[in-house]
Amino acid sequence: MKTLTIKLTAPLQAYGNEASFERRTSWPAPSKSAVVGMIAAALGMRREDERIKSLNDLAYAVRVDQIGKTMTEFQTVEWKPGTRKLTYRDHYQDAVYVAAVGSEDEELIGKIEYALKHPRFQLYLGRRACPPAGVLRIESFADTDPVNVLKNMPWQAEKWYQNKHKRKAEFMAEIIADANLLPDATFTQTVKDRVESFDPQDRCFGFRLTAKERINLKNPCYEQKSQDVMDYL
Repeated sequence: MKTLTIKLTAPLQAYGNEASFERRTSWPAPSKSAVVGMIAAALGMRREDERIKSLNDLAYAVRVDQIGKTMTEFQTVEWKPGTRKLTYRDHYQDAVYVAAVGSEDEELIGKIEYALKHPRFQLYLGRRACPPAGVLRIESFADTDPVNVLKNMPWQAEKWYQNKHKRKAEFMAEIIADANLLPDATFTQTVKDRVESFDPQDRCFGFRLTAKERINLKNPCYEQKSQDVMDYL
């Protein structure tokens, strides 16, 4: 299997889950459907394109390297003449994730890598108001799956965030993946995150099984607290 990693960073990211019109929340990490949508946009597939569903077959995992803060946006919407409605939309600020997709079809991974570097359509991290912070940082790995790549990749958090945790030698990061990639996981969850259609007139998602695991990543900014001789007096 060949695996591609994508570092996802931006001032704001939002990965909507099931929501009402009034309240739109966000998953705490990029959903597979959001990354599938980004890949489809890069490949030039329109929302009605049936080929998008084939991207569900990609192996998927994501690692949370920098935990963002929730920001709620308030909007007024005039959906009937003379009537205004207040809506709420959650975003994550200053979060950093590393998403990984894999496939036995190495040619497909090569096409995805090229497309993400030369996208046909605008890329965004969840909602349209959340473009990536510059060019995506992408790496490819041969003969390995997404979970193994994420377990061995150095911590990708921003330097200021690593310094914020400089008293800790390691940072505990969470990996969320397709359940078959984490067969020994003690926690699994069924989520509505399988793309059936992105058609604005008929958006539809199916269910998939996910699993979670926590790993320790070395902190390159770790500073051991020096001992003061006065502490022993």
